[in-house]
Amino acid sequence: MKRQHTISATASVSGVGVHSGKPASLVVKPAGEGTGVMFVRSDITDRANEIPALATQVTTTELGTNMTNAAGVSVATVEHFLAACAGLGVDNIIAELDGPELPILDGSSKPFVELLERAGVVAQTAPKRVLRMLKSVEVKQGVKFARLSPADGFTMNVVIDFATTAIGRQAISFTMVPGAFAREVAWARTFGFAHQAEQLHAMGKGLGASMDNTVVIEGDRVLNPGGLQARDEFVRHKLLDVIGDLFLAGGPIEGLYEAEQPGHALNNQLLRAVFADESAFAWM
Repeated sequence: MKRQHTISATASVSGVGVHSGKPASLVVKPAGEGTGVMFVRSDITDRANEIPALATQVTTTELGTNMTNAAGVSVATVEHFLAACAGLGVDNIIAELDGPELPILDGSSKPFVELLERAGVVAQTAPKRVLRMLKSVEVKQGVKFARLSPADGFTMNVVIDFATTAIGRQAISFTMVPGAFAREVAWARTFGFAHQAEQLHAMGKGLGASMDNTVVIEGDRVLNPGGLQARDEFVRHKLLDVIGDLFLAGGPIEGLYEAEQPGHALNNQLLRAVFADESAFAWM
């Protein structure tokens, strides 16, 4: 029997929000069995400030996965942290934030993996709650699609396709087994395009983005002086986003995920489509 896990101690990390550009701090604390991942806005005291990490709480998916509770309290850019929780098997944790956005850190999940490892991942008594796919569910947006199907374990096949030769068409297949996320996925950084920076700034987005936390592409070139950590770092980061977004199911998934050019919106639509069909899944 696989058991639920939490952390054994409090730990924290600070940085800036990639979109707000403002200082952002995260404090993680142990949580009891069945809590799930619970975000808490410590700067909000006049109304409900807890936001459970569930697909049904997602309100916007532009440039990140963002959630809001019934009191209108929100938390933004949660996917990199949730991917770390999924990759390390952390089921129950309190994630306190002093503002509306998680710190971007280096643009990957690696600092969050290190945070959780520093806090110490420990087993609890209750059995782990796993969402098992019983039949295929698919959502489409033009040539883009995402699908969850029955399978043993949790395997993801992700394909991306960009016109720039800096990226091109890339594919990856990954199976979630202990240690694999930190080794193969967590370090892959988010990426963006230099020509979009002015437009994003005008929208109040990307104000904290820099080459310290984003792989920047101009035309067919990667501008970062250090270049890429791997030729396929781009698709590995898309896979990282998928892992974080799908953890909003409310627990790990047993099934096969396949996608062509996935994004946060498509991933959330897929989870909502799964939950809309009670014959498609079972909690085990």
